[in-house]
Amino acid sequence: MAIVVCGNCGAKNRVDERTAQRQRAVCGQCGAPLTADAGTQTANAGKKPVTVTDATFSRDVLDASTRPVLLDCWAEWCGPCRMIAPVLDQLAAESGGRYVIAKLNVDENPRTSAEFRVQSIPTLLIFREGALVDRMVGVQSRQAIISRLG
Repeated sequence: MAIVVCGNCGAKNRVDERTAQRQRAVCGQCGAPLTADAGTQTANAGKKPVTVTDATFSRDVLDASTRPVLLDCWAEWCGPCRMIAPVLDQLAAESGGRYVIAKLNVDENPRTSAEFRVQSIPTLLIFREGALVDRMVGVQSRQAIISRLG
């Protein structure tokens, strides 16, 4: 029996693989179809932030369906970035499919950081349905991040 997180509402669903091969599995909470492709995750996936690069930005952030994406723009040498990292790891582990936490190393991915005018780090960018909707600069509290993710 697999646990599948609904890509629409974030509810966890138990899915019997043998039954799912004969019938289409749907979310018990919202009725959306559950599939093994993009838009759904197993319960073990998403426990850590997704690493985003210039090459994967479009796929991982802009095309991330209806779930909000929080993109942490950071660098290895940045002390405040290291301070906020455990908070983001915790949010990723607790997301339950409601949102995606992603990380972009600005030193290794200058194209994306320049496109979104990241001038100070850490910068947290929130995307909804492929559009940038919010920006936070500097170390933020867990509660401040949660309230902005909505």
